[in-house]
Amino acid sequence: MRTTLITVFLAAISSAACFSSAMAADHYSASSNTAMSITGDVDMDDAGITFENGKELTFSDLIADNLVVDGKRVPGSVYRVAQPLDPELKNGNRLCGTGKVTYLATWSDGDGSTAIAVFTGSRPPRSDDESCATYSYQDQE
Repeated sequence: MRTTLITVFLAAISSAACFSSAMAADHYSASSNTAMSITGDVDMDDAGITFENGKELTFSDLIADNLVVDGKRVPGSVYRVAQPLDPELKNGNRLCGTGKVTYLATWSDGDGSTAIAVFTGSRPPRSDDESCATYSYQDQE
């Protein structure tokens, strides 16, 4: 009886933790033409990004808290992708078109807008100029 109660208790805690982490992801509505036609809306947190069609990229770690955008260093997040890939998204489109995504960066683009850039290089990116594609989203409250 005691073992059963402990098992039920541990299962409840595990379920609550999974539910809590799923709820922690921020939702972003596609606002650029490329985001609307390729990724659709996305949900993202420090663990990964989920695209409108349910495909995901999981991050292994946060490697930088800034990036050079349009020649200026801005605060943001640069993530290493745990398992590099270029998932098929809306209408058969892919994030980069060719090459597996190895890094993803995000930063505020101003006025409630967020930019997400994807990279295929083996070295951590330092600038948005190195990206294979950049997408824009409207932040959701």
